[in-house]
Amino acid sequence: MRVLSALPALPASMRRTTPRVPIRQALATCALIVTAVVPVQAARAADAPRAALTVTVVQPRMSSLPLRINANGNVSAWQEASIGTESNGLRLQNVLVNVGDVVKRNQVLATFASQTVLVEAAQARAVLAEAEATLAEAAANAQRARELQTSGALSTQQISQYVTAERTAQARLEAQGAMSKMVQLRLAQTKVLAPDNGVISARSATVGAVLPAGQELFRMIRQGRLEWRAEVASSELAMLRPGMSVLVTPASAEADAPAIKGKVRVVAPMVDPQSRNGLVYVDLVEPGTARAGMYARGEFDIGMAQGLTLPQTALQLRDGFSYVLRVGSDSKVTETKVKTGRRTGDRVEISAGLDATARVVASGGGFLADGDTVRVVDAPASPVAAAK
Repeated sequence: MRVLSALPALPASMRRTTPRVPIRQALATCALIVTAVVPVQAARAADAPRAALTVTVVQPRMSSLPLRINANGNVSAWQEASIGTESNGLRLQNVLVNVGDVVKRNQVLATFASQTVLVEAAQARAVLAEAEATLAEAAANAQRARELQTSGALSTQQISQYVTAERTAQARLEAQGAMSKMVQLRLAQTKVLAPDNGVISARSATVGAVLPAGQELFRMIRQGRLEWRAEVASSELAMLRPGMSVLVTPASAEADAPAIKGKVRVVAPMVDPQSRNGLVYVDLVEPGTARAGMYARGEFDIGMAQGLTLPQTALQLRDGFSYVLRVGSDSKVTETKVKTGRRTGDRVEISAGLDATARVVASGGGFLADGDTVRVVDAPASPVAAAK
């Protein structure tokens, strides 16, 4: 303090004057600055993006998928038999079966009136008996002529006549025997028999009709077997082999109806030049509700292959196209169009539009729009993984 007091005082002209600010005015200025800064910080916080939804993400993974070829075609009879009349001019007396009946080989399906044929059969038997008597007489005469040949009692000409008469009688007997068999055959033809086991698919027989030979009476599906005639593109025919498994679904079947199992019997050696499709004949082991003439679709199982898959819940369907929501490094979602392929369980093959490193919203994509910001959380561990 002594030193300071010892300093000489400055002249009034050299002294610097400093304006004094009142305390109240300084406090008001600070309040104004704080008031201006707080709204700016609040505006910046409002501009920051907010998460629209909390989501879990998945990545595509390789899975074993069945290789299948889809095709359409008609269900047809394996072989259809036409059953007609062999007799000519007989009246149809009885019809014993109808459409849909299951029949067995040699079962009587219809009968014709047999009175006329029975009369013919009796006449044939009488003529046959007469021919047998004529032959017996001619044979006895020829034998006696041969015994007298050395004695010279009969000329060579007479002996030759007796021998010729014997041969003629023998020929007439054989002819009458053939006629008798033909009448017996015609009598048997008055009964229309099933040529094989099967199911009656059509009937045109009418009781009382007098029909010519060859007139169709029934049509029958042999052995009740049905087949599916699939139309397959020529580019896919080379992948099909006899014995491959097929699942066939008739177009009229209910949504929850099980598919019909079948096996490829043969691949047609020719391709239609107009449609460029070839026929593949598939035996239906147990036709079930399938009927001949139905339209059906089916899948040929040709093996297994690896493919990139996603859960079905990650896909969104719109306007006939499939989309997924990709999550970027900035936590924003981007709607991506993908092409789907085969399905197995709850997973769908992604054949185009996505790579194996992409992160995709696992579920709930319908509540998000393109460009939304999301909060990503870890997916819950699966039961299999937890067990391990």
